[in-house]
Amino acid sequence: MRRGLKISLVTATGAAVLLSASACGGKKADTGEGDGDGKKSLKIGLAFDIGGRGDQSFNDSAAAGLDRAKKDLNVQTEEISAKPDEPDADKESRLRLLANKGYNPVIGVGFAYTTSIIKVAKEFPNTKFLVVDADQCKVEGANVSGACFAEEQGSYLVGAAAALKSKTGTIGFIGGVNVPLIVKFYAGYQAGAKAAKPGIKILPPKYLTQPPNFNGFKDTGLGNEAAKGQLDQNADVIYHAAGGAGIGVIKTVGGAGKWAIGVDSDQYNQPAVAGVKQQILTSMIKHVDLAVYDFVESVAKNTFQAGTKQYDLKNDGVGYAATGGNVDDIKAKLDELKAGIVSGSITVPTKA
Repeated sequence: MRRGLKISLVTATGAAVLLSASACGGKKADTGEGDGDGKKSLKIGLAFDIGGRGDQSFNDSAAAGLDRAKKDLNVQTEEISAKPDEPDADKESRLRLLANKGYNPVIGVGFAYTTSIIKVAKEFPNTKFLVVDADQCKVEGANVSGACFAEEQGSYLVGAAAALKSKTGTIGFIGGVNVPLIVKFYAGYQAGAKAAKPGIKILPPKYLTQPPNFNGFKDTGLGNEAAKGQLDQNADVIYHAAGGAGIGVIKTVGGAGKWAIGVDSDQYNQPAVAGVKQQILTSMIKHVDLAVYDFVESVAKNTFQAGTKQYDLKNDGVGYAATGGNVDDIKAKLDELKAGIVSGSITVPTKA
């Protein structure tokens, strides 16, 4: 373990004050603070997507990677969260705040940070940046890395699980916001369900909000209402890709005694849905934690590489959860489909 490194968390209130007073870009960032023997500590600045730490889904997966870095590398961190419907200028200010304070690397969690990171990274060439879920899996700049995920592959497997476990022959999908990234989830889900059971009925996808309104990743009430609508249409398995709003989906579906499918984290283990966890069929795991940790480790070890890195079934970047034992009876079939995707004999679409 590296010597002399400290842990320091900053309150959201303090971050907000500093954000309003942050200088414009162009300042050369420090790489860390000395520890008395000439060494410098690694300081990580992380900007969460809407919902922030505690959403028990996408952001919490990123937080798990940051927590692992704190444990293994003993680094300093600062966290700031995005707000619904904020303009790119606010994201840019948040990133500049972290870079100006000497945080290096800086991480933006969520595709909505892509444009802002590419812009701000040019102003801080000595700071390394990561965008998680890089929009269209594209980034620019010698100091910018992007983590991309094959969401459609993991969704294919849970789609197959939904079709195989449905008793009504009707399944549903609820997405947080109607953007290309979330459409990938639906495309894979639909393809996997049809492959497993060609006669399955898949309800039209329900997106909670349309851009630029991103509250569909946070508002549990919207998730609740959408789930009621699909249950009323005879769906007995519903998969959500709606971040924090998906908690509303899971509670409503589980409360009705039907199957819910979680996303990003293994939601069977999340406290917010403990009362209905036995109704969580599976979750599509998206290892954002791995992407965050890999990036931080690469900076710490001076092995950083610009460009994008894909996380898929082949490198266990995505997958499905078997917690609770609810897919034990179909696991062999799901693993057979997984092997087909990994080998290339099954191609999963990214558009519905």
